[in-house]
Amino acid sequence: MTAPVVETKGLVKSFGDVTACAGIDLTVARGEIVALLGPSGSGKSTLLRHLNGLTRPDAGQVRVLGADVATVKGAELRALRRRVGVVFQQFNLVGRLTVMENVLHGALGRVRGPRYGIVTWPRSVRAEAFEHLDRVGLADRAYQRAGSLSGGQQQRVAIARALLQRPELMLADEPVASLDPETAASVMDLLVRVCREDGLTMVCTLHQIELALEWTRRVVGLRLGEIRLDEPTELLDAVRLRGQYLSDPVTVP
Repeated sequence: MTAPVVETKGLVKSFGDVTACAGIDLTVARGEIVALLGPSGSGKSTLLRHLNGLTRPDAGQVRVLGADVATVKGAELRALRRRVGVVFQQFNLVGRLTVMENVLHGALGRVRGPRYGIVTWPRSVRAEAFEHLDRVGLADRAYQRAGSLSGGQQQRVAIARALLQRPELMLADEPVASLDPETAASVMDLLVRVCREDGLTMVCTLHQIELALEWTRRVVGLRLGEIRLDEPTELLDAVRLRGQYLSDPVTVP
């Protein structure tokens, strides 16, 4: 059996008097598409930030792609982060640059030296970037200012940028929270589709129950820093998942 892509054991993280992760055990196999679901303050984003070393645990273990994230640093940490793509809620594009330039930034980890303008990038990298723009439906916007695009289009650019990184694990932190329902559904469809096409593992934090049910194959429900639910999506329904957001404790039968 292949080693899991993500494995946490007894993960604990506190910020002052607030415990964000209270002994989380989570294993994600290669190729899985997992939704982390729960109310604000449940620990979803904190858990996600541990998976690429943006946050270090107070206790417990975090292993990603075979690396101990709690101890790696320097060149080892940079090498690990090159293997982990991240899609953020707020897109994190440079609005004054073109769409193509923003996507090309996804290759910075494997191209030496500074780059000044599109023509300074290797031809092969430019071709690969254009291919990913075509995959997300924005090849015709390659030389348009990124800041002039709609929110849904900007998130598609961010997905293309992450794909150019050639990741093995994709982390998505509320990737459609700032989009209208129709656009959110189309972006989730795209994100899940490209991950499946490329054989990527994805861990995605969400608030939208319907999107989790429609597009992911496993839901991990968090509350107060603890996993209260971890089941295949096919065994769940919206009524049960809404229980993750109630004020009363949620228990798994």
